[in-house]
Amino acid sequence: MSDTGAWGSPAATGNPATTARAAAWRFLLQRASAAVLALCVVVHLVTMVYAVRHGLSSEAIVARMNANSAWPAFYGLFVVAAAIHAPLGLRTVVDEWLGLQGGVVDAALGLFALLLLGSGLYAVHALTG
Repeated sequence: MSDTGAWGSPAATGNPATTARAAAWRFLLQRASAAVLALCVVVHLVTMVYAVRHGLSSEAIVARMNANSAWPAFYGLFVVAAAIHAPLGLRTVVDEWLGLQGGVVDAALGLFALLLLGSGLYAVHALTG
């Protein structure tokens, strides 16, 4: 790994301790959200395989999701993890590949995170009411 990206940038302005602390939080959030996403993907795939093997229609799947409040909570968690994970990963890619850093990149990725969060939670709400 380079000296930039998820570990922070040595060229960043501001207090080095604050920069290191922010980089550590980004690192922790990236790994924690990855763990949550991995678990969510496995549960989602197992559920879909079960549904297909038992011949459930999309209407039956949505009906089952509406019958149990755990499913909207699960998919809400899935959305939140993705909304955290994706922008942090993109931040590293933008830094390492394009050499772009700073407040504008962070603001753009923050807006991207909000877009993912909003659209994902809207989809969960649309399916589960």
